[in-house]
Amino acid sequence: MKTVLTLNFLLLSMAIASAQDKSGIPVEARTAAQSVKPEAIRAHMRFLADDAMEGRKPGTRGYRLAANYVISQFEALGLQPAGEQQTYLQKVPLRQWRVNEENSSLTLIDKKGEKPLVLGKNYNLSPVYGSEKSEVTAPVVFVGFGVTAPDLNYDDYKNVDVKGKIVAYFNGAPAAFPSNQRAYHGSAKLENAAAHGAVGVISFSLPTDVRNRMEASATRARQGTYRWLDKDGKPQRVYPELKAVVSLGDSTARAVFAESGHSLADVIAAANKSIPQTFPLNFSVRVKTETRSGGDIAGYNVVGLLPGSDPVLKNEYVVYVSHLDHLGVGRPVKGDSIFNGAHDNASGVAINLEAARMYTSLPQHPKRSILFVAVTAEEMGLLGSDYFASNPTVPQENIVANLCLDMPFFFHQLVDIVPYGSEHSSMAKEVNTVANYLGVKVAKDPIPEQVVFMRSDHFSFVRHGIPAIYIKSGTQTGNPELDGLKLNLDWRATIYHSPQDEINQPFDFNAAARHAQLQFLIGYLTAQNPNRPTWNPGDFFGNKFGRKPQTDSGK
Repeated sequence: MKTVLTLNFLLLSMAIASAQDKSGIPVEARTAAQSVKPEAIRAHMRFLADDAMEGRKPGTRGYRLAANYVISQFEALGLQPAGEQQTYLQKVPLRQWRVNEENSSLTLIDKKGEKPLVLGKNYNLSPVYGSEKSEVTAPVVFVGFGVTAPDLNYDDYKNVDVKGKIVAYFNGAPAAFPSNQRAYHGSAKLENAAAHGAVGVISFSLPTDVRNRMEASATRARQGTYRWLDKDGKPQRVYPELKAVVSLGDSTARAVFAESGHSLADVIAAANKSIPQTFPLNFSVRVKTETRSGGDIAGYNVVGLLPGSDPVLKNEYVVYVSHLDHLGVGRPVKGDSIFNGAHDNASGVAINLEAARMYTSLPQHPKRSILFVAVTAEEMGLLGSDYFASNPTVPQENIVANLCLDMPFFFHQLVDIVPYGSEHSSMAKEVNTVANYLGVKVAKDPIPEQVVFMRSDHFSFVRHGIPAIYIKSGTQTGNPELDGLKLNLDWRATIYHSPQDEINQPFDFNAAARHAQLQFLIGYLTAQNPNRPTWNPGDFFGNKFGRKPQTDSGK
């Protein structure tokens, strides 16, 4: 099997290499890329997704075993320790919070009186960080999607004062928004509500949105939530102004419109047409939330450095990131309780390790330094990458680009790719150059409703003004009888975040090798470019998060 796998990939690489004089990629980089080893990717995945890793949950023996494996690979490749105290590890302080259900409640109050709801059946509560006991009674105002997007001429809060009130909104964001802005605004609602003076939020789903159903969210809510702590022990990315964070089940959500004077069908129709809408729901709620700390976890990022070769540019960094963690051991599904996370995300770590090996095969290191970071606690909310991007082990202002890899989806030939983020920065040039060289097409996001742009570790870098690329395979398979989009959606519906995400799935490791070549070559060209990547003029993310442009690298 190994011989056939390698031979097939070698023949494909030779065919590509035969016509590359005009590729714009130096011969030494092409040679390194052609040395890619599909079997090495498979071997890394096999180890990291083994039952012995116990699902790689942060704070467990299995996670530390996985981290030690990555460290051993970094050492074997000659990458320098780039964590803390001359080690490969960066400690990430994590704390868990849980809602004490016995002492928490939600009551609807209208002209007919009070109606208590059932936690876990009608609604779920999120912890209120920094407050063990929180209670708030306030009127409820419906604010559509709860989105303010002046650049897109959209504002659900226009002409309404929600100070001291609780806002209710649909999950997600208007479908008319561009894919990545839709993803961002769909994730920034707590921040937006707090900025408008709300004291609480109530969210619920459109009928077509199956990602936040009560059945699944109730189980997740009982597992608690995590945040990383700053040097003073305070949780980050929290909004203490919000005294209640509630999600409603479908039937309960329908009921809250009964006294509003608005038909739920009409409200849904307006939302589907991306029409802003705001009106009072004509009832109040009383929410009591008791929050308890579930304890601290010492998470770890693993950081290795390939020093640059240019005397000036070596002080700048291109950062590769992939999350090492998964969900650990949980409730059995089909007789298996270990959430191995082979695709999510042993695959990304394995491919970045192979990209690192290709770098070390170069006759000379690239001009800029390369950091490889296997981050923790992605499954807890991008916590490890957010911690690293906020507290990097190199000067933050010298991180010029990020390349992320997380379940790239290689269950078929790699015919096209979706390079999330490339449309926002000058890194599109490197992406297009490498895609053309490798003979893969560049496609648009086929599943914007999945808000992929916000759901992996590259966004932690975007939030600090660092251009980032996150590549996933597209929907073309090279087989007219195989529907790539259906294959992807079916996998998400049946395997994703389940114990069945194991190494015995029908992976195409030649496609995985192509992903490794993409990762390596895009990063290499970025590291060689005398100019830093820049946000495109007028870009949404560049305007919101971008740093002052630097195009001369300080020379």
